[in-house]
Amino acid sequence: MNLIARRNNEQETTTVRVGDVIIGGPQLVVIAGPCAIESYEQLLSTALEVQRLGATMLRGGAYKPRTSPYSFRGKGETGLEILSQIKALTGLPVVTEVMDARDIERVADVADMFQIGSRNMQNYTLLTEVGKTKRPVLLKRGLAATIEEWIYAAEYILSEGNDQVVLCERGIRTFGTYTRNTVDITAIPALKELTHLPVFLDPSHGTGRWSLVSPVALAGIAAGADGLMIEVHPQPDLALSDGEQSLNFEHFAQLMERVGPVANAVGREII
Repeated sequence: MNLIARRNNEQETTTVRVGDVIIGGPQLVVIAGPCAIESYEQLLSTALEVQRLGATMLRGGAYKPRTSPYSFRGKGETGLEILSQIKALTGLPVVTEVMDARDIERVADVADMFQIGSRNMQNYTLLTEVGKTKRPVLLKRGLAATIEEWIYAAEYILSEGNDQVVLCERGIRTFGTYTRNTVDITAIPALKELTHLPVFLDPSHGTGRWSLVSPVALAGIAAGADGLMIEVHPQPDLALSDGEQSLNFEHFAQLMERVGPVANAVGREII
């Protein structure tokens, strides 16, 4: 079958525009911010710092899918309002997760890019509906999805006429237990061979350990990733979600100092 996502011959990587940011071109794109929006002050301080250090997009979850229903699941519409205010102040394009097709319109009022999380990679109704919006979509790999299943999930979006799709490797579940997931670095060059879609890496979810985020991020750049998605929090020890894998401001600054030389070594640019 001739899939829309398949790369044909020497076809160039599709570029995805999110505000003024171009994904898939010569510039390596860094998306950074907290896993979950906890307060106005938390998101503002994080946004200003990651922007100062070179991130060009802001992440922040208003709706959070959690394994336990008793865990913090985001601030919902209040979180979206905070995200909207910070977006207006900083000018950073924002990406946030949409979990339910019924929430697409309200999330679209704020988000420059939809995130489809790993748990919803095969939520075909949701994929179809975000495809109809023509809004850029960051599609994360499912917890145990094969590359083929992941590409078919992207097809649900593409087949609705939305060609603004970015694939994001975020680790898969294996027999390993030291890390939260097992990052499949080979998926990055494999997807580059198989598809024309831009590819991101999320080393925060991929490792689950802040100390491993930077080395895995650099490996992803060397493997050809078009961008990184990094969780950053002003006080990770106090985070309501995923503090163990979040970088504080100092550690994010150290990562950004190392990103440039690696990006340049593989022919990429970073602001």
